[in-house]
Amino acid sequence: MSFMSDIERDRIYEEIEGKTFSKSRGGFFSKLLSIALLLSIGFASGSIYSTFTQVENLKNTSVTTTSPTAITTSLISQNKDNNNSLYAQTSLATVVEKTANSVVEITQYATTQSFYSTSSSLTPQGNGSGVIISKDGYILTNNHVINGAEKITIRLRNGEEHEAKIVGKDAKTDIAVIKVDVDSLTPATIADSSKTLVGDFVMAIGNPLGKLGGTVTYGFVSALEREINLDSSTKNLMQFDAAVNPGNSGGGLFNVYGELIGVVSAKSTGYDVEGLGFAIPINDVKQVIDDILEHGYATNRPYLGVSLDNSAYTTGGNPFGGIFDLFYTQIQYGAKIVSVEANSPADEGGLESNDIIVSINGKVISSASDATSEIQNYNVGDKVEIGIIRDNRTYTKTVTLTEYKGQ
Repeated sequence: MSFMSDIERDRIYEEIEGKTFSKSRGGFFSKLLSIALLLSIGFASGSIYSTFTQVENLKNTSVTTTSPTAITTSLISQNKDNNNSLYAQTSLATVVEKTANSVVEITQYATTQSFYSTSSSLTPQGNGSGVIISKDGYILTNNHVINGAEKITIRLRNGEEHEAKIVGKDAKTDIAVIKVDVDSLTPATIADSSKTLVGDFVMAIGNPLGKLGGTVTYGFVSALEREINLDSSTKNLMQFDAAVNPGNSGGGLFNVYGELIGVVSAKSTGYDVEGLGFAIPINDVKQVIDDILEHGYATNRPYLGVSLDNSAYTTGGNPFGGIFDLFYTQIQYGAKIVSVEANSPADEGGLESNDIIVSINGKVISSASDATSEIQNYNVGDKVEIGIIRDNRTYTKTVTLTEYKGQ
């Protein structure tokens, strides 16, 4: 490689700066330029060699990939002790094995009359799921799973069947506790559901369709504190996208540590509706569960003391009957009192059987469930004005609510 002479370089500098550089000064710059060039060539050679080495190393490296459907996944989550540690690889199959024995199938029975004879018998009326919360047989489920049951049976994961008794239930939170006489069950580990975040991985285990007990589905927490109207009352529920179906109600929603974070309560249904499941956060019902275990009922629940049905008051009907009904609109509203419990707030307040409750503190009542849920909006000791229709005349009765004792 050749470089320009000192004379040529001096001439170029004179033209650029109008100055004359001596040969000695020019020699100094020439040497400096040569050293810089040699260093550049050295660095470039080293970089090329390093890159070549990395490429060769990559060729000899074995890379393992895991599909989204594989059982094993690498999980990074907040530590339960808030120390932000990194959790090692966790096998979801191991988590399922830890939790599945804690979930049971539930069948409720009621008396039905045979269409062809006068005989009656106990027949299955519904199915659901439950979560074992103690070794000695206490099981958590939804109130609507066992409400109205005359007999309840549960099936364990190993196929054993046992009859269960109702310990207590709470319509407001849709929670119930039942018990079987078994002393060797596997209880679920209860989580602190307040640490659950949107995007956390969850598993739902239950009895979809009432015949597929032990089914495991998985997904993610989609939202927290969703206000959902169920059974004419509003509840704050956890939304998730794991597949659930009728029969999953009362089953468990677990986190990646195999801890119970919620009780599956409902799913949204309808045309083109998918991936909308809801669960009651376990923190929201811990006190209710404790109350039921200690007292047999949820404390501080207002009590009216009536049995209701939807045989409501009809207005706007046709006075002539017959074919003229086609030209009249009938409007039904209110809740009929079927019976009044002795010495209850309703009894002391002057309510009677066959009264039609049409309002509570001025709010129009359209059905029995409407009346029940409206009472739950008040506290023990509150006075409420009950609007009724009796013998086609309207009355207002003042009732002081007492605490429900699990009657």
